[in-house]
Amino acid sequence: MTLFWILCAALVVGVLLALLRPLLRPPVHAADDTAASNQRLLREQRTELDAELAAGTLAPDQHAAGLAELERRVLVETRQTGATVQSRPGRVSALALAVAVPAMAVLVYAQLGNRAALDPLLATPPAQASAEDVEVLVQRLADRMKANPEDPAGWMLLGRAYAGLQRFDLSRDAYAQAIQRKAPDAQLLADYADVLAMTQGGKLAGEPEKLVLQALALEPDHLKALALAGSAAMERGDFKTAVRHWTRAKTVAPEGSPFASGLDPSIAEARAAAGMPPAQAAAAQPSPQAPPAPQAAASAAAPLRVTVTLAPALAARVQAGDTLFVFARAAEGPRMPLAIVRQAAGTAPVQVVLDDASAMSPQMKLSGFPQVVVGARISKSGNATPQPGDLEGLGQPIASSGTTSVTIDRVRE
Repeated sequence: MTLFWILCAALVVGVLLALLRPLLRPPVHAADDTAASNQRLLREQRTELDAELAAGTLAPDQHAAGLAELERRVLVETRQTGATVQSRPGRVSALALAVAVPAMAVLVYAQLGNRAALDPLLATPPAQASAEDVEVLVQRLADRMKANPEDPAGWMLLGRAYAGLQRFDLSRDAYAQAIQRKAPDAQLLADYADVLAMTQGGKLAGEPEKLVLQALALEPDHLKALALAGSAAMERGDFKTAVRHWTRAKTVAPEGSPFASGLDPSIAEARAAAGMPPAQAAAAQPSPQAPPAPQAAASAAAPLRVTVTLAPALAARVQAGDTLFVFARAAEGPRMPLAIVRQAAGTAPVQVVLDDASAMSPQMKLSGFPQVVVGARISKSGNATPQPGDLEGLGQPIASSGTTSVTIDRVRE
């Protein structure tokens, strides 16, 4: 990043040199060539007058009158010869350019530049980064925000980073800081509502739903806000509203995208719960009384088998009464777990099965998403919400069925 600014400064200086050089040349003083030529002509004319007088072709009084006229003209030309022609440099223009060029460069970059692309702390960590690398980057970003708390974009990025690490309390606090410093924004409101729900057991009732509705008031077709609004309506038993929000989200989402296809089971379930006839996509079912499509999909969906291991350095921290949570969440989409298993923490390795039967919410199931991220946490309090002192680990995005493994390798601070 330092090299970038050095190159920018060098380019600005180069442009200024090219523009200012002609304007800052020293003054040029030159004799008036026209006056000198006139004086030579006057001398030649006097020589001619003297020759004509000597030849007798010019009377003495005429010669005297001619000389008087030439002397008058010589005096005039002599005064003009003493004058100089001076080319004045455009110093005012030079000063204006020296100020305007750097100012315009900074202004254009501020409007069109991508600061995040130059700053490793403001860029998304690469997928191949280790857990330790991610922790270091997130901590450095947190330290930066303490030193510069008036940057809403930084708070938003910190909130996303904490959410990705399942640190929902810290994510909530970061988003709250961004909300205080940024004009209302649908994406910010939806992200804030998502993590706020995670801090209250995945429930959207209350403040999270209010934030979601605010997001939809600003941007009625915001995908994440529509998905969350449908989940909130489903939670409180307003199935028709859930159908409306999710159907709208499916219409707005790119056709054939995983997000759009993942909504089908939820829409079908909400329609069935509301007593509505199946959607056109579910019309191929044998009869209206047959079980809703999402239940059939759940029974046929392949499970995800997870092997959980514990880093040897953390083995001594596991105590009797600790609780193991193994969960899967969408690689892209809401942070709420799609499936979760809870059991007593025992001797690693531990094998668990995640499927639609272990879904936290009937409208958000594992089979509805092609890729998920699997995580494991050993809780000291037995609370599903992460707490400082918990032991945790998080894997990379994988298919939502098959086999995988995750290692618990860090302590939540």
